[in-house]
Amino acid sequence: MPKEWKAPKPTEGERRKAASDEKKTVARNRRALHDYEIEERWEAGLVLTGTEVKALRMGRASLVDAWVEAKDGEAWLYGANIPMYSQGSWNNHTPTRKRKLLLHSSEILRMEQKVAAKGYTIVPLELYFISGRAKIEVALARGKQEWDKRQSLREAQDKREAERAMRRYTKQASR
Repeated sequence: MPKEWKAPKPTEGERRKAASDEKKTVARNRRALHDYEIEERWEAGLVLTGTEVKALRMGRASLVDAWVEAKDGEAWLYGANIPMYSQGSWNNHTPTRKRKLLLHSSEILRMEQKVAAKGYTIVPLELYFISGRAKIEVALARGKQEWDKRQSLREAQDKREAERAMRRYTKQASR
C-alpha cells in the first residue's frame, strides 16, 4: 500500500477538538418548516448572558413561539424561551427576553427589504452550538396556505411510500 493511503491515527487532542467542533443542536422549530415556505437561510450569533449559555448547554430551549424582527440595522429574536438556569442565583436571566442577533449589516438590510414586501417574515429554525459558540439559523419565509400544507404533507407521504416500495423490491430481488 502506498504511504498516502495510510492516514495517521488522530491523537487524543485532535479527537477532542473534532468532537467540540461538531454541531450540537439544542432546539429546532419543526412547526416553522410546516407553516412556512423557506426561501433563504442565514446563520447568526446570539448575544447571551452567562446563565442563558449554561441553560442552553443543558439542552433546554424552545423556539415554538419565536420570531425575528429586523429594524434600524439590527436584528432581534423575540419569544424564544430559554428557561432559567437551575443553579443560577439572583442574577438569573429572564426566560423570554429579546436577544440581539449578530449578522452582517448587508444581511440585515436584505432582511428588512424582503420583510417590507407583503407576505414575508423571518423565523428561527434551529438553535445549536458549533465550536463552542451558540448560533441560530434564521430563515426568510413566506406563509403557506392551508392547501399548500396539505400538498407538502401529501408529497412527503408519497415519497415515503415510494422508498418503502423500492426497499421491498430490492429485498425480494436479492433473494
